[in-house]
This record gives sequence, C-alpha cells and structure tokens, in this order.
Amino acid sequence: MKTVQSSYCIHVRGTVQGVGFRPYVLRLARKHLLDGTVENRNDGVWIRIQSTDEQLQYFLRDLEREAPPAARIDSIETTREQALPLVPGFRIIGSSDHSDEITGISPDIAVCVDCLSDFENQPLRYHYPFINCTNCGPRFSLVKELPYDRQRTSMAEFAMCPDCDREYTDPSDRRFHAQPVACNHCGPVHYTQSGSPGSENWALVLSKLISCLKAGQTAAVRGIGGYHLMCDATSGTAVDLLRKRKHRDGKPFAVMFADIETVRQFCECSAAEETQLLSWRRPIVLLKEIRIMNPLINSRLGSLGVFLPYTPLHYQLFREGDFKALVCTSGNHSDDPIEIDPLQAEKTLAGIADLFVHHNRAIVNRTDDSLIRLSGSNPIILRRSRGYAPSPVSLVFPAEGIFASGAEQKNTFCIGREQEAILSQHIGDLVQVETIRFYEEAIDRYRKMFRFNPVLAAADLHPDYLSTRFVESLGIPAVRIQHHHAHVASCLAEHRIDGPVIGIAFDGTGLGTDGSIWGGEILIAGMREFTRYSHIETISLPGGDTAAREPWKSAMAYLYACYGDSVPFDSFPALNGIPDQDKKQIVNMIHSGAGCFMTSSAGRLFDAVAALTGCCLINTFEAEAPIRFEILVDCRDTKYYRFLAGSTISFSPTIDAIRMDLEANVSVPVISSRFHRTVARAILEVSLKIRRETGLDRVVLSGGTFQNAVLTAMTNKLLEAERFTVFTNRLVPPNDGGISLGQLAIAAHQIKL
Repeated sequence: MKTVQSSYCIHVRGTVQGVGFRPYVLRLARKHLLDGTVENRNDGVWIRIQSTDEQLQYFLRDLEREAPPAARIDSIETTREQALPLVPGFRIIGSSDHSDEITGISPDIAVCVDCLSDFENQPLRYHYPFINCTNCGPRFSLVKELPYDRQRTSMAEFAMCPDCDREYTDPSDRRFHAQPVACNHCGPVHYTQSGSPGSENWALVLSKLISCLKAGQTAAVRGIGGYHLMCDATSGTAVDLLRKRKHRDGKPFAVMFADIETVRQFCECSAAEETQLLSWRRPIVLLKEIRIMNPLINSRLGSLGVFLPYTPLHYQLFREGDFKALVCTSGNHSDDPIEIDPLQAEKTLAGIADLFVHHNRAIVNRTDDSLIRLSGSNPIILRRSRGYAPSPVSLVFPAEGIFASGAEQKNTFCIGREQEAILSQHIGDLVQVETIRFYEEAIDRYRKMFRFNPVLAAADLHPDYLSTRFVESLGIPAVRIQHHHAHVASCLAEHRIDGPVIGIAFDGTGLGTDGSIWGGEILIAGMREFTRYSHIETISLPGGDTAAREPWKSAMAYLYACYGDSVPFDSFPALNGIPDQDKKQIVNMIHSGAGCFMTSSAGRLFDAVAALTGCCLINTFEAEAPIRFEILVDCRDTKYYRFLAGSTISFSPTIDAIRMDLEANVSVPVISSRFHRTVARAILEVSLKIRRETGLDRVVLSGGTFQNAVLTAMTNKLLEAERFTVFTNRLVPPNDGGISLGQLAIAAHQIKL
C-alpha cells in the first residue's frame, strides 16, 4: 500500500439527503483522521478528502456499511484528483446547485428513541411535540426543492434560536445539520380552532385533545402528512358516531395502538410483522385479530389495520390519556384526498370533528399512512405513501424524461430520472374534483422538485381514464400501455429483469387489446411486448360497474355460465336473501346480453364464490367479499376442486363442486381453502404447459388479486415446488398503485430515448 496521500472526489448517489448523511460522513472522516469537505448538491453528496490508498479503502468500506438507517446508497463513484489545498480538518460546506441532476429525497421518518428520551429530559425540548434530529422526523412532507436545506423546506419561516443554532452547527451534536431542528422557543406550535398560533401552550392543547377523546368525541389532528380523524377505539359510541358522521358504513378503520405489547393482546403478530410495525417507516400492517376489541372498528372482518405511534404527539397522547388504542383514519370525506390546510380542514370536516388540533408548519407534500400486509415473511405493499414515497426504484435501463400517468383507481404517477423511477405518493381514485386537483398539483410539484422535463408520456389503454386524458393534454409524444402488461412489467422493473416471463396478471378490471374487459390473464411477457396465452373464461356480467359493488350479480353470472337457464338456486341458500324478481331480472339480462359486458375478471370470480358461500352479497367497501372469504380459509384442508385449463381456464366445474360441498354441509372455511387452492392449481397447470412449450421457468404474479396473501402464498409454494422462479411486487403495490412503474418501464423499452 502507498503511504503517500492523494486527493479524491467521492460522489454518493441515492437517498442521502435528509437522513443525516453529511453529519455521518463528517464523524466518519474524523474517525479516519481525514482532511476534506462534504456537501449536498442537487445530484447527491460530494466528498473531497486527502488520504492514503489504505485510508481510502477503509473509509469507503465504512461509508456504506455504517450509513444511517434511512439512507439508501445507490452508487459511490471515486476519482483521483489533482492535489487540492484543503483546510486542515474535515467540515461540511454549503449546499450547491451544479446541474439538473437530482438525488433522492428521504421519506418521513418516525421519531427515534433518542428524541423520545430528550422529549422527557431535555429542558430545551421538554414535551416539545415537534422534536427531531438528523435520524428522524419529517422530510418529504416539508421539502419544496433540492438540494435539501432548511431554506428549501417549510421550516424556512422559523428562525432558529441561539440554542438550536448551536446544536445545528456542532458536529458532535445529534442535531448537527438537522434541517427541521426546533425547540419550545423557536419552532412550530399547536393550537385549536378556538385559538391561533402562540395563543395556547401545548399542555392546554393536549388537555383539550384528551378530554375530547375521553368524552367519546372525534378530533381532527394535523400530523406530518395531513389530518387524522381520531377517536377512542375501545368506545363503541365513539366509533359508531365517527362512522355515521363520515358516512363510512363498513370499511375498516386503522387503529393506532399504544405499543407492541398491546397489539399482541388483540392480534396475532409474527416476528416479520413486528419488524414492520417497529420500522422507521411505521406503516399500517394488516394483522389477524385474535381478540375483539370493538366490532365496529372492522365490522367483524377478522383482521385489523394496526400501526404504532410515530410522532412525539402520539406517544404523549397515549401516555397522558392512558389510551389503549385510537382509531386514526384519514382526515377526509370518502374518495377525497387527505386534508392538509387548517382553514380547509375546518370547513370540510366540520360535520365530523368536535375538536381541531392544528399546527403552523406548512405541509408541502400530503401523504396518507402507508398500508402493508405480509404473505409469509414477504411484505405486500397495499398503499405506498408516508415512509416510502418518494424513494425511487433503481432501474437497469434509462428512463429520463418519461412520465407515466398511472391508472384510474389507487392512482400513483411515475417519473423517470436517468436510471431511476420515482413514484408519487398514493393519490387515490381519480373520480372527485379534489383528487384530480391533488393529482395535477402533485405532478407539478414533482416536476419542479426533481427538475423533471417530460419528453414522452405513457398512459393506460382505456380512453376514458382521467389519467389517460391528462396525458393527451400534455402535447408530447405518448404511448398507450395495456393494463395487465403494465402489472407484469412493474414486477419486472422491480426485480431488474427484462423477460420473457410467464406473467400472471389477476385483478378486477382492465381494458384488453380486443376491446373487452380483462382481469384474469396469463401472459408471455417481456418489457416490449406480450402475448395473451390464456385467461379465465369470459362470462357475461350484468349491471356494469354495479357488479363490483354487488357480488351476488357476479355469482349469478357464474351460475348461468355453469348451468344456463337451469340454475339450481335451492343449492345456494345464500342467495335466498335476494328477491326472486331481482334474480329473474338478472338471468334475463344475461340471457339476452342487454346491460352486460364480457369479462375474464379474477376479481369478479372471487366475488362470485364469496357470494355463493354467503360471505358477502353486497359490498359496503371495496373488495369486501373476497376479503371476508379469504379471512375464513382453513389451511388444514389440502383439497382442491376440478377446473379445465387450456386456452382458457374454466371454473364451471369448480362452481358445481362447490354446489356439492354446500349440499353436503361442508364448512365455508374449508370451501374457501379449496377454492384458493384451485385457483393456485390452475395457475400452476397453465405455467407447466407454457414451460413445456417455451422453456420459460420464471413466473411473475401481479395485479390486485395478489393482495390476497393466502392465494399468493399457495401459488408461490406450488410453483416453487415445480422449480419455477417466482417474482412478486415488493417495492410497489401489486394493485393499480404499481401500474405507473410498469407503464414507465414498457415505454422506456418501446421507444428509444
């Protein structure tokens, strides 16, 4: 090894701003006795050092190995420079803006244990609800533009007091260069609707909040990414009142528990689920309910959406109020985006909340709570927002300048910068004016924040999707992407493979290339193109969009496909709740084709079987029927039903076998298990057929149906037992929230950039 010192420039790319990376580099450099500088630029973190080759080797090793937990290093480029005169020691220098390249922005990070300790013990921040440091606190929700510095965030209006400034400039302090740093003397404050910023101290606001919740009322509380509607989860009166006021008949509420020990009192929680709950992302995690706390929370669904405190306010509220659990649901009306502005929140939520708890730090980027569940030890992201957005997906192909508009439901959009795909936070269903406005505002924000100049757009094949119409208004070249091809491509992009693969794309609805409604597709697909190899047999579905809300109509469609005009209604007692006149009308519609459309939807198949077994005839929230059907599965039963698999997959034999099981009084949990195994077996059989014909042995599972953890686990197990390599979505949702990534990936391969 050489002992002579040389000058080196180190360029670190990834999510390395807003995560305490520069202070970390400073401490690491001083540990290795290096002279030099570190700075934020819009394209990453730049380090200049003077070192021997040996010092450089150890420094680079530790740089990646000991990085802050929320940091994500994508690349480290090191170049030797001409010897540069450096001031002795190592220091952080001011941020600079050198090009249109950008670096990652950290998602918002749950409060850390050190700050919670300071919250109780540090006089400067005693019970200060906005306490944070370089390792925790708000990030994406307050960032306006890059490079990430205080003056480019919503903290710019809060001048640091001498004490905070001293910590901010002290390299040995945990708040060194923590951009949102503040304290009781200089930072944001809470206030209620009867006050104004600075008119009420935090103790008074907290007391009002606790009294409100103890009285069985609802509070609207402004948090990191928007307002929560909160009430005491153990109070039937409080939860019932919130349901009535929000007009939310059956959809489950998310519940924030005081701690992991309390979670275990009510829910089954594996080690993998606990890891997710306690992670710095703090998502809502779907857990199996083992003890009913309040049936009004989840309509006896059998599962709970659970999360843990992630702000100082949450921790103090639980401790001072002695609550076990609080309903914490998005502060909005159904289908609207979460509220972020105090005046607008008071106007919109006036009929729901009894108390408003505001704060005066602007929310730049609204973010809902993220939602995940686990299939075995593998996470399935159902809603990707706080804690995840805007972390990019690294690609193995260039995507610069591509804008992907996403789908109509569960919308996210996606932009391409160099070899990264940056997904937006969860936008929602593009049906309400407010959501469309949020969509357009978020796109404009991303364009400015990430210095994005779109040159090519990608949209869904469906001409009536508002996301497709938005692309048409951009005035740039555009490509239209088939919905299920995009599902498969989203998974290919995540796993950095091109294909071809066997692509299983199961969901509710997507326009096919033949103009019909697809939804149960088995494709041979790569990034550029796909072939529809097989699909669930099409049925004539009556009632248009109403069929998704009324599963009994899907049941009628499958019964007609199986039995024609001779449906044995007596064998399906669950349908007795539907008036005979209504059933007759639906049969006539299917027979004539009037008011019907042909579909291969996997979602409607699950709806049908859930209705036939009495799980759910009419949905009170999206996908209620298959969710209730899944939660009943008795995995001890290992049988499956008959089906026919070829160019199409017919489940008519399955429907008839279910009829016989119902007549034999086989329990619904056993029927549910057999049906799930049947669908998994059908996927396996067609995959084996494709492998015999093509040699393909890689299978992608994507689409909203694979939010079903039981189906996903069963299908994985069967395929892997036959030596298939199986890929599922891990970084983006398998539902339509991941569509935009697939659209971007396909566009990048179809059009030479």
